[in-house]
Amino acid sequence: MEGVHGASGGLGQPDLRLSPRKPVVAGPLQDGESFYVATSCQLRRLEAVSRSPIYTHFNETVQGASVIRAFSEQERFILQANGHIDHNQTAYFPRFVATRWLAVNLEFLGNLLVLAAAALAVMGRDTLSPGIVGLAVSHSLQVTGILSWIVRSWTDVENNIVSVERVKEYADTPKEAPWTIEGSMLPLAWPTHGTIELEEYGLQYRKGLNWAMKGISLSIQEKEKVGIVGRTGAGKSSLALGIFRILEAAKGDIYIDGINIAQIGLHELRSRITIIPQDPVLFSGSLRMNLDPFDGYSDEEVWRALELSHLKSFVSCLPDKLNHECSEGGENLSLGQRQLVCLARALLRKTKILVMDEATAAVDLETDNLIQSTIRTQFDDCTVLTIAHRLNTIMDYTRVIVMDRGLITEMDSPSNLISERGQFYLMCREAGLV
Repeated sequence: MEGVHGASGGLGQPDLRLSPRKPVVAGPLQDGESFYVATSCQLRRLEAVSRSPIYTHFNETVQGASVIRAFSEQERFILQANGHIDHNQTAYFPRFVATRWLAVNLEFLGNLLVLAAAALAVMGRDTLSPGIVGLAVSHSLQVTGILSWIVRSWTDVENNIVSVERVKEYADTPKEAPWTIEGSMLPLAWPTHGTIELEEYGLQYRKGLNWAMKGISLSIQEKEKVGIVGRTGAGKSSLALGIFRILEAAKGDIYIDGINIAQIGLHELRSRITIIPQDPVLFSGSLRMNLDPFDGYSDEEVWRALELSHLKSFVSCLPDKLNHECSEGGENLSLGQRQLVCLARALLRKTKILVMDEATAAVDLETDNLIQSTIRTQFDDCTVLTIAHRLNTIMDYTRVIVMDRGLITEMDSPSNLISERGQFYLMCREAGLV
């Protein structure tokens, strides 16, 4: 959980620099007011930052409640939640202590004013009329409430500015590259061949972190079928993120059909290549909308894609057929069915480049074999990059790339890599393929 919170604090939370604001307050309260405002603003920042992990942990606990109960880890998650709340209270409670400190000081100053008015009235009883004395004392009694209201309103404004600071930090967060580029000369049919070239390509998830990919140079030819394998954290999925520019290159370039993808708009890039993701994504709406969001294909083409993805029989049995309503995230479909919907979506688009990021991880072996046969026949004239977790699905590919710690350690045909008895051979032996 700490890793999640750390990532969230780095990527999603604003960078709240604890630099006290300098209030402009006139009069004898200036020193105390400055001290209170600086302290309360800092405590407000700390309290806001420490509140986010509470919500994050609560959301993760609710989503994973079944797994937590299955492993009997309720006590651990309760202790973690209490720890986040205790950490938040270390900033939340001192805020009220600081408020009471201000109230005591204001009450003390107000009482001094009342005492001064009463003393002056006694000293000038020979020259002042009883009416003037009564008016002075009664008004001095009201000073305490008025002074407290004015100072508290001012400090509340100062404290609430912290929320504006957080919004400003989000507004200043670096944005994605332009969606489209005016005057782009990109051909309508691009990419026509599907060649991919990486030149000293390097990738970081954030500045200061370790390199996810370290200066990779690679050339993938037209219609080539390339499998990408490696241990967890080797950089396999990072390569897919780089091709779609989900993450921008830290160094080097990627060329598709000789065009540098960093020089074209994100929509122009992402609409011309296809990915079947590791986590299938569906949206609230009809099944047809999820398959064809822009309504660019006929019903016959949609049914053909469903047939090739082995979903036709399932959809035919639904009462509303293609108009079947998918809940948020596709929760009313199984994980395997959601992955088959993503496959059908890819079959509809049929671009020259297909990236599969462990796309069959949630389906059984029989369905996996059917999907692999569909991909081999329907994407025969396309360049296919497969990030594989089942090595048997890539044994007939043109090349296999073995990655480790962001580098390419081996690259050749599967048969040659096995004969060399290197890292790929060891992985195949562990999988029982040799």
